[in-house]
Parts: sequence; C-alpha cells; structure tokens
Amino acid sequence: MPAFFHHLSEVLYQVLECVGVNPWVVDRRRHTFLHKEAAWDVDNHQQGLDTTTFHFGSQSEGTTTPGLQSDTDLLWTLIGFNIMFSWADWQQGRSNLLMVREEDTPPQHYLLQRISSVIPQPVTHIHLPGYVTDSQGRVFYSNMAVVRLAAAQWGDEHMRHGPSNSPSEDWDFVMAFYCKTLPSEIMSWFIRMQHGYWPSQETLQAARRCGCFLVPVGHHGSVNQDIEWRITPNLIERLLMFSLNMVPMKCLVILKMLKKQEFVKYINCQNCKFTTFHCKTALFTTLHKTQPTVWIKSRLIECIVMCLQTILEFLNQGEFPHFIVEGVDLFDGKLCRECQLSLEQAIQGMIEDDMNVLFHLQSDDLGQRLKARHEVRPYPGDDVSAGICGMLAKDMFELYLKGLRPTCSRLCNNDAADVITSLNNEITLLEDLAVNPRATQYDTNNMKFIVKYLMSVKASVTSSSCIQSGDPLPQDIWQLYGESLNTDVASSKLKLASMHYCRGELRRAESVLNEVEFDLDDSVQPLCGCGIEPYDNKLSKAFCEYTVQNYSHEQLTKKLAFCVRFLREEKFCAPRLLWCEMYRAVGDDVDHRSVQEHEWMDWAQVDAQPFLLYLQYLTYRGLGVRHRQLEAFHGLEGIVTSAGKLNQLYHWETVCNLFGHCCELEGDIQRALCVYNKSLLLRPRNNAANWHKQRLELLLNI
Repeated sequence: MPAFFHHLSEVLYQVLECVGVNPWVVDRRRHTFLHKEAAWDVDNHQQGLDTTTFHFGSQSEGTTTPGLQSDTDLLWTLIGFNIMFSWADWQQGRSNLLMVREEDTPPQHYLLQRISSVIPQPVTHIHLPGYVTDSQGRVFYSNMAVVRLAAAQWGDEHMRHGPSNSPSEDWDFVMAFYCKTLPSEIMSWFIRMQHGYWPSQETLQAARRCGCFLVPVGHHGSVNQDIEWRITPNLIERLLMFSLNMVPMKCLVILKMLKKQEFVKYINCQNCKFTTFHCKTALFTTLHKTQPTVWIKSRLIECIVMCLQTILEFLNQGEFPHFIVEGVDLFDGKLCRECQLSLEQAIQGMIEDDMNVLFHLQSDDLGQRLKARHEVRPYPGDDVSAGICGMLAKDMFELYLKGLRPTCSRLCNNDAADVITSLNNEITLLEDLAVNPRATQYDTNNMKFIVKYLMSVKASVTSSSCIQSGDPLPQDIWQLYGESLNTDVASSKLKLASMHYCRGELRRAESVLNEVEFDLDDSVQPLCGCGIEPYDNKLSKAFCEYTVQNYSHEQLTKKLAFCVRFLREEKFCAPRLLWCEMYRAVGDDVDHRSVQEHEWMDWAQVDAQPFLLYLQYLTYRGLGVRHRQLEAFHGLEGIVTSAGKLNQLYHWETVCNLFGHCCELEGDIQRALCVYNKSLLLRPRNNAANWHKQRLELLLNI
C-alpha cells in the first residue's frame, strides 16, 4: 500500500466523524430505533393489532449519512400464524403453516403449507383469501396476499420492491413471518464460522438464539414465484453490525458512497443493480478472513481496498455468496455477467489509481471535505452530528405522540366516567407490561412515558367533570397532576395552569405559568403528534446541540414542548374560546379531512408557546395586572404578525384565533375580524375562525 495511505486514512476517519459516522451518532441511531420499535409495538397494541416491529438497515445500524439519503426499513411480523419448521412445532388452535421445500424450490425459499388447527394434518380444502391449492390438493399461503393487503391500504401510492410494499420511496415496509427455528442453510453458517477471525464466539453464541424471517417474495425465475417465501436472517445481521467498531462502520459507509456514485456508472442493463447488501456482505466476508489488527484508524483506506478486492474476487468468479445463508448467489437476478465484467474493470481501476476516487465523492461533500482536511484548511459546516442527533430525538418523540392519537380518538365523545374507566384500564395494562420480565429497557421507557401522558389526560378529564358539576376536586387529583407534569417541559403544566384559570384560581395559574415561562428558552423544541409539519420545520440549533450530550428520555423531555391537547371531555379545563376548536367543522368540512385529521380535529390543539402567552393574557387580565397583560398581548401579536414565527407553528390557524380573541377583549373588533380572516386564508375549512367571523359580522351589523 502507498505510504501516504496512513495519513490519508487518519484524515478520512476524521471527515467521516464530521458527517455523522462517529460513536455518539451511531449510538443515538441505535438507541432511537430500538425505542421506536418499542413505540410501534405499543401503538399496534393500542389499536388491537397483534404484531411485533423491527427496524433494520442503515438508519438503525448507524451506517448512513444525510447525503446518502437512506430509506427507513421497517419489518412487521404477522404473529397470528404459527410457523412450523417441523411437525414438532404444531400448535393446537393456531393457524399453522409448515415450511416446505420441493426438489425445484430455489435456494433460500420455502412454501408455506396450511396445517389444521385441530389435528396435525394438512388442510386439503380452504376457501379463505390468500390461499392457493396445487395439483396434489395441498393448500399454500400465497405471498400475494400481503401484496394485496398493502395495495388495499395504500392504493395508488403502493410501491413494491422485492419483499417491500410501501407508500413512499423513503420507507421499506416488509410484512413477514417469524420462525424461531433456524433452518439448515443458516445453521451450517455456524460451522463455517469456526475458522476465521470474525465474528467472535460470544457473538456466534448470541446469534444461535436468533430466529429468522420469511418475507413475501419468490425467486425471480421460479414457476412458483407467487407462493414462495424467502428466509432472511435479519436479526443475525443486525447482531453482527452492532458488534463492529468504527473502522469497519466507516469502511461500509465509503463502500455505499462508491456504490451510489461510481459503481452505478458501469452497470448498463436496466434490471441490473449492485446493492447496499452486496457492500455489507463484502465487508462481512473481509472481516472474517482478515486479522483484527488490520482494522485500525491509520489503515482505513487499506481496509476499504481489501473490501473492494473481495468484491473483485466475487466478480472474477461470477458468484457472490451470501455470508450467512448457504447456497445463495447474490448476483442471481441482480447483476448479469456483462455488468459484472464492466464493474470488475472499474473497481480494478480505482485501486490502481491509489483510490483517488475518494477525492471526488459527492455525498455529504465528502471529496471536498477530504481535500480541505488533507490540505489543512477549514471547511464550512464541518460538523453535522448535532443536526442528526436533534432529528433523531424529534422523530422518536413524534412517533410516541402519533401513537397516542388512536387512543385519544377512541376516548373522544364519550361520557367522562367511561373515559376515566378506559384510561384506568389502559394505564393498568401498560404498567403491568412495563414490569413484565420480557419487557426491554426500551419497552419500559416507552410505556412509562405513555402512562405519564394518559395520567395528564385523566387528571384533566376528572377536573373538567368536577368544574362542570360544581363539585370539589378529589384529594388524589394533585398526585395525578404531579405524576404527569414531566411528560415534557410545557404541555402538562399548561393544562394544569388552564385548569386553575377555569376554576378562578388565578394566583395558582400565574405561579404555574411563570414556571413554564422560565423553562421555555431557545433550546426548547416544539413538537406535535398530529402528523402535520410546520412550513418551516428547521430544528432549533440550541436543541440539536443539547441532544448530542443528552439523549435519555428524562433529559430530552426537558427540552421538548408538545402541543397542548384538550379532548372534548376536558373542555371545562380549557378557556372557552378553545371549545370552538373542538367543533370547528362548518357545513361539509368533515368530508374534507384527511385520515389523520379525522383523528384529532375534534380536539383543541395549540402550540405551547403561544398558548402560554394567551393564558398569561387571560390570567393577568383577571388579576388586573395591566402591564403583564400587555406584555402577553404583544408577545402573541409578535408571533401572528411575523411570517417567520407563524411558519414555525403546527397549529398556526388556532394561534391566530387566540390572538383574534385578545383583540376582541381589547375592544378592537375590526382588527379581530382581520385576524380571523388571516386565519381563514391559511386554512379555509375546518377552522373555528368561521364561527368567530360570523359572530363578529353579526355584532357589527347590529
């Protein structure tokens, strides 16, 4: 290897650190996506879906950068079926599917034969959708059943790529069956791995406890393509990736950049492609045959070259063996011989040119960054890690809030007593699941967060019922509020302050509002779970920098301000103007809501910062503290009259409506009408401003 490779390796190592391939960002990615798996599972549970969710691929492994624009891989297991690797796996009362291989079944594929749930015998007749009967009378489950399910769910947006059925290019959704028994073509891998430098014996031991998945895709050249299912050892692959140190991780990122920019130039056939999985397999194979002492920072480029040489070996022999599953050629159906030879020449040229190609990589401006560092000069925007960490934190908690939508939607429009009963049942169930021995740390954290949030709803519903009836608050209400106040930095406290205001306890409301005002600094990031985004969704720089060093649930909630949500059952704890938000539909407005909007548009929702100012305005008006009342008025005015600030809100039309009400209370009816018109300009339908405008127009006519 050229002598300058050592210095250039050190420089490349540091450049990759700057674009997010570093220990703390990798750790955040893994931490975040494992939490999101738990959040998906709780979300599915709350919707009555019996599934388990897994995140695989670059985003969850930490082997991506913003410039690579990697999609997000999500796998759902269909738990309602019992997958039988052998007859010993049969279970009475279950929908049993037996893994079957024929003489002509391609490698890595199985057929799934329906077995009776009453006795361990094959089913010979079935009239359920998704099943196919062959000439021998055997009943098989078709992979097309999953395709039709996805097509029905996503309609015209449905896209199919291999086993993935997705509504967007940004996501890969795979519905799969889990098989707890590893088949022979995977078990043979453990024997092959006895001789090599990697993986370790500890990793191999852990891998034996992993099952595999059956994904809905047949072999491209098979006559039984529609009823074949491919086995994939995703859990073992993730275990292997999580065992790597930073040098092979950075090596894989460079291979992906080369694949995206350079390899594609030499693949001329429309249906041919060299994939990220080829890169990962080349890395695994190289690690297995190379001494660990090679994988160090100063030899990073040498490691990249070794991986390229592994790819060259496979290209030369015309076969790219799967690292884990025996008998599988990854070139089959992916890369024709002509494209293999073309790519072989290109990679050979890169190596002979002393990897000069690295200086021309465009992803994340990596080539320019490398030149700048190599020449010891600064490069603008040198570190993107904070932005990545901030986005990961936002995505994680946004998923939690979105997962709460269906639960709150089920509660809405019910009797308060029924809502409290439902909340008690849900809270008890989640608390039991949190202490289940099988619950992971991620499950426990997620469920504790949801319990806190539901306690906040319960406290508010209970208080609302008492205010409506004129009854005193129960003694345990303060404990309930206390346990729920730390869902985030503002929303639960603002609901408490709002309850005090509605009970006429203005000094208590003032005290809580002062506490929220003190905590809402520039490092606090607004967040909502409605499924909508502000026009300007750029994250706060201070928040992003905070998340680099602080990423536990407890730390992050100190810097997140959720939108304040009031169900109809909480309305007596909300200022009366917000009641109109709960009944915002005029005429046929309901018919013009999206699926997501149907879930939340019967509630009042408002961004935390402007709601704080609105509550301060009302509270200080009641206390007769005019200068503080005007401070709140002008603060809210500054938000509504600034396009930049308004564009950062989730519920800008509601904020306009709050300010319009303040203008009314100031006696400026004409300005209030102008503000309501502005609100309607932003959202003409499903906007409570329609009611306010009609009311003021009637008043002006009088």
